[in-house]
Amino acid sequence: VLNRRAQIYQEHMKGIPLPTDHQAVIPCVTWQGLAKSIKRIYGQPLHYLTNVLMKQWDLARMETDVYHWPLDYIIHPCKAAATIWAIEEVHRLTCSHEHLANLWAADPMHSAFLDPLSNAQTT
Repeated sequence: VLNRRAQIYQEHMKGIPLPTDHQAVIPCVTWQGLAKSIKRIYGQPLHYLTNVLMKQWDLARMETDVYHWPLDYIIHPCKAAATIWAIEEVHRLTCSHEHLANLWAADPMHSAFLDPLSNAQTT
């Protein structure tokens, strides 16, 4: 069942064209906050793997001297957003649904990182 859901999910994500205009400067405190703003501004879901990576990047900052600094003090907001879009493109175009299904099977809370899709039921 997870394999089929992952296949539907990946096919749907692969079919969503990336926005071509990334000119908006989005203030951001955290990677997850920036990802949430990107989803709202562009009206698109982000890939499961992108959402997981944003959480990992925020956690990786916790033990640093710059943890309490807003992300946009560390990296320019346009550069941070462009980084997310580049990673998103890789995840949408190259992730295998079998890999996703294996990750989901190992994580009972995987649905917390799945953005709603309009044409595919994934949870």
